[in-house]
Order: sequence, then structure tokens, then C-alpha cells
Amino acid sequence: MTTVANFGGTSHHADLGGPVHWVDFGGPEDGPRVVLVHGLGGSHLNWVLLAPLLARRARVTAVDLAGHGLTHPEGRQTTVQANTRLLGRFLREVVREPAVLVGNSMGGLISLFQTAHDPEQVKGLVLVDPALPMVLGTRPDPAVLATFFLYSVPGLGERFLARSRTAPARAQVDRLLKLVCADPSGIPEELKLASEHLIGERAKVEGLDKAFLEAARSVVSALSKRGAYHAAMAKVRVPVFLMSGDRDRLVNVASARAAARRFPHWRYDELANVGHVPQLEVPEVVSERVLEWMDANRLTTSAS
Repeated sequence: MTTVANFGGTSHHADLGGPVHWVDFGGPEDGPRVVLVHGLGGSHLNWVLLAPLLARRARVTAVDLAGHGLTHPEGRQTTVQANTRLLGRFLREVVREPAVLVGNSMGGLISLFQTAHDPEQVKGLVLVDPALPMVLGTRPDPAVLATFFLYSVPGLGERFLARSRTAPARAQVDRLLKLVCADPSGIPEELKLASEHLIGERAKVEGLDKAFLEAARSVVSALSKRGAYHAAMAKVRVPVFLMSGDRDRLVNVASARAAARRFPHWRYDELANVGHVPQLEVPEVVSERVLEWMDANRLTTSAS
């Protein structure tokens, strides 16, 4: 059995309107707090290659949002708004000091909304291929477009997910990695085994398909409201580091470039030959650049 413990993480649960799973990756006692927030359909496992590298200089935790990983829905909403509130409670009640948020995909969107609406809890924001509004004139990836179309249609989304689950766990893992990575061959076998184990654990839980579709539809809705999204971005007053893989199939790199032009005071790095999950594809590069950015913005000391 391969779990997060194989990567140096320790699992915990907090009662935040229901059990919420989170992982402590350790770090120096006097280091700054870093909180990692996964994307749609993701979990704490999305961070197991990056977290130990960051934990050399920071106290690193990863949280499973409602309906994801080992945080089961249990009647809770799984929308962007609901999970933003959950993240806020996690920061206030578990972390208990201002933290640097690192969010990928939907987790980037949620981290940005949290920073805009509850700035006292956040001292820095790292957006790793965050969900961003599509730039007019760009073409979405056909497979991604078809998948989100199915998610959006009542009945079709449910049947599509049910059919997807009939595949062996390894096939499910390989299919996802092919979608999110520019080159999935570099993903360690140990992580694939941990992902298979998590799929097995989640198969025992009721209501996960409903929770996932609620989250997916909420992301699409949030991205369609460009004015509200851009207003939230403009409210962020902490240092921001935006990075994007130039071969991201889920969020076209043109969207990241547009955001970087809109907010030229943000740091923007574009990673060549990298897809949607740089923290899994090039964790050493991401760690080095994030810690360098934290140093430059004086974020590498604890707030406590």
C-alpha cells in the first residue's frame, strides 16, 4: 500500500463543518507557512513531489477540498464558493497564521478568491496553471471541450463519470496523467501506486460523482463571469507569482499571458514543454523558483 506517508506526509483530519483531510509535510519550526490547494478532481497527492522540496525551508501543509481526496462530501456543497469558505476556515482554525497559498487549476481560482476576499489570512499567492477565463479567439483543446460539455449536461455527466469508473484504477490514473502532463513518462511509479490506492479508498464513498459535477459546473460558471473574476484579481494586494506550462491542455497558456499583461507587477514564469501540473512534471524547478520568489518578497520568515 502506497500512500502520502511514502512521501513524508502525515495525514490529519479537522472538523470544519465536517471532517476535512489535510497533510502535514513538516518543515523548520521557524519557517513560513505554505498551504497547497489542489485542482478539480485532484487531492493532496498532487503535491507530494513538490511539498518535500518546499519543506526544506517552509512549514508545508496540503488540504483536500470538499468532495476531493479524503475529504468526503457528507452533504456539503462543493462549489468554488463553498470550498473558498472551507479554505478560509482551514487557514483560520488549523494554520492559524497568514500563509503563502499555492494553488493549482481550480485550487488557484479558489486561492485567488480567498486572497481577494479575506486578505488577512494570506501573505503571498502562487498560481500554478490556475483556472482562468479563456482568451477570445483561442481554441480549447477538443478533448477538454468535449469532456466539460459532458459534465455540464444533466444526466450525461453522471453517465460519463460512471462509465469512466469501470476502468481499472491504473487505467484511470494513466488517462488523467496523459491529459494533464506534457510528458507523463516522468511521473514516478510510487505516485501512480498511491493514486491507485486513493481511487480504491474513494470507491467506498457515496456521492462523489455528484460532488465532482457540482464542482466542475461551478468552475465553468466562475470562469464565465469575466468581470467578477477580473475584479477579484484586482483586489489582491499581496505578492503574486503566476506560472504556466506552455503545453497546458486544460488552461491555454494564452490565458496566463493575458493575466500577466493585465497585472504586470505580478511575477510571471512560463515553463517550456510543461503541461497543467508543473508541480508534478518539474517539481525541482517549481520549488527553486517559488522559494526564490519568497526570498525576494521577504516571505521566508514565519509570521508567528
